[in-house]
Amino acid sequence: MPLVEIENLSKVYRKGTQEVPVLRDVNLAVEAGEFVVLMGPSGSGKTTLLNLIAGIDRPTSGEIRVGGQDLSQLSRNKLAAWRANHVGYIFQLYNLIPVLTAFENVELPLLLLPLSRAERRKRVEVTLDAVGLLDRYDHYPRQLSGGQEQRVAIARAIVADPTIIVADEPTGDLDAETADATLALLKRLNDEMGKTLVMVTHDPHAAAAAKRLVRLEKGQLVDDVLPTRERLVVRA
Repeated sequence: MPLVEIENLSKVYRKGTQEVPVLRDVNLAVEAGEFVVLMGPSGSGKTTLLNLIAGIDRPTSGEIRVGGQDLSQLSRNKLAAWRANHVGYIFQLYNLIPVLTAFENVELPLLLLPLSRAERRKRVEVTLDAVGLLDRYDHYPRQLSGGQEQRVAIARAIVADPTIIVADEPTGDLDAETADATLALLKRLNDEMGKTLVMVTHDPHAAAAAKRLVRLEKGQLVDDVLPTRERLVVRA
């Protein structure tokens, strides 16, 4: 059974009395351990689809199941609880809290789980070490480079051992070298830790890091293939 199952999914937003369709009858399956990239022009619905998979938004019609859980059947509170236990979200602009240290930012998702203070500390230290930032644990976001901030954001996304990691343009605000380092880290999460990743990007270079490319246009899935260009080689 696929980890993510999407059937006849549609999403319509309303602006006053006007309906704006964003997704139309999308069908998609993502297996556990896949690294899938969503591509398409602006307004194609890729970020909306990502947010639906993450349980941040709700479909207008159709079904979406993640790990066998039908997200459309959950109440708002239950959906928030499910999201805290199963989803790690990586944002383009990091979304770190400026008054918290790297350690405290990474610890945030664990505050929603039944863990002791010692258990939280151990998880945060292991995760910061995995992204190469344990020596920056007491630094605030303003004291970190953009690449270091993104690594803190990735650590925050994986610290609770989520079922699925979703990323919205995670390299869009980074220079080429730092973007490559970020992609290398994402590939390690997928290749070495078996994490399931779904990533939105506009960049074909970033897309080549994934194992599968799904293309959307005008709210519909128009292509679902392996990247056809040469596989991306990134610096570890």
